[in-house]
Amino acid sequence: MKACILASGSKGNSTYIETKNHKILLDMGKNKKYIVDALKSIGVNYKDIDIILISHLHTDHISALESFIHSVPAVVCMPQEMFASLKSLNNYEHIKIYDDEINFDDLKIYAIKSSHDAVASRNFIIEEDGISIVQITDTGYIKSKYFNLLKNREIYFLESNHDVEMLTHGPYPDWLKRRILSDEGHLSNEAAGFYLSKLIGDKTKKVYLMHLSEENNRPEIALETVKKTLNEYEIDFNEIKCAKQDEISEVMIV
Repeated sequence: MKACILASGSKGNSTYIETKNHKILLDMGKNKKYIVDALKSIGVNYKDIDIILISHLHTDHISALESFIHSVPAVVCMPQEMFASLKSLNNYEHIKIYDDEINFDDLKIYAIKSSHDAVASRNFIIEEDGISIVQITDTGYIKSKYFNLLKNREIYFLESNHDVEMLTHGPYPDWLKRRILSDEGHLSNEAAGFYLSKLIGDKTKKVYLMHLSEENNRPEIALETVKKTLNEYEIDFNEIKCAKQDEISEVMIV
């Protein structure tokens, strides 16, 4: 299994995941040209994408979706409520409606309900042949009932959106600060560290912190906070990096 973060942040999000038989895009933020060029830079033809997963309908996760599917007949996977809210897909033929699981031959995708101010928002575990990648972003918290399912996976792409002090004393209006800090907002650096302390296991190879705020966070602060929190829980794990808004990550192979 291969994975590469193409973009991560409030201006657009997209992750590429490749399995034995499938080439997947998780979210379609940014624009089509950016995604096509990013895929080309890692040796992937965008026309080979056959599965698209959408976490939720905020613009920074779907802005390229409509233009992309005009040229690539990929299967777009989403819950019924999400599909009903996205009128632009009403006449698109390749829709797969799901609730909690999606299956394609040996590929199993668990769709975890997230806590965000968007219709039917989801996060994902993508698993094949006992190898898995978890992506969790745009959620105010992770429900404890999912811990056992999420625990001890090979790669985690986990939101680490903001430093609480920077957000609290920063330039955002109060209503926006309350939204971000709410149970339907975004994970802070401290929350990311806490959840990783519950999830990282012997099989875990890599963690990428995602969706860092440009106004209310810094990569060095996110890394320091997460590692400090892990140390407090006596978790010795150092393979942690930060995803960036306009730079693709390394191509990870597990």
